[in-house]
Amino acid sequence: MATRTDAPTRREQILKEAARLFAERGFHGVGVDEIGAAVGISGPGLYRHFAGKDAMLAELLVGISRQLLAGGEHRVAESDGEPQALLDALIAGHIDFALDDRPLITLHDRELDRLRDDDRKLVRQLQRQYVELWVSALVAVHPELAEPQARATVHAVFGLLNSTPHLGRPGALPGRDGTAALLHRLARGAFAAAAAGQQ
Repeated sequence: MATRTDAPTRREQILKEAARLFAERGFHGVGVDEIGAAVGISGPGLYRHFAGKDAMLAELLVGISRQLLAGGEHRVAESDGEPQALLDALIAGHIDFALDDRPLITLHDRELDRLRDDDRKLVRQLQRQYVELWVSALVAVHPELAEPQARATVHAVFGLLNSTPHLGRPGALPGRDGTAALLHRLARGAFAAAAAGQQ
């Protein structure tokens, strides 16, 4: 996916601050006025953009699931047919998300059950499609893995990559590039270990 260079819209600014505040203090610990103050508008002014906090949460969680799937599909479409290169591209794309959107990982873990049934089902559907992209790529690299084992391994690697909110303060990490490289090595190692166990 191309890197975006234009300034975020007011709606995007609101969502970014809502994600940060929800992740820090919990969905019920944040008021509309606080979100508004974070972006320089009155709390009631937020209702020109969103029906309420529930709508913000839904857009955040459905939105990131759509974004991950679209990014994965783009990488598959741009693939030159080399399986390991595709798997590495998927890993790198997910690492970008895990490093740049940590509040959304926390939100998903804590607040997914607060979504309306329809929104929660949509998130799950998008996530399943995303997982299947990875399963296909993994089996192409390691055909000795049966699909159920490949799927379980992909979920385990997601758990590894999505651990970024728990890695400590940024100063404790080896910089963004170093952390990304470490996570990539760990993901590759996990996939190789799963495949070695099937030989």
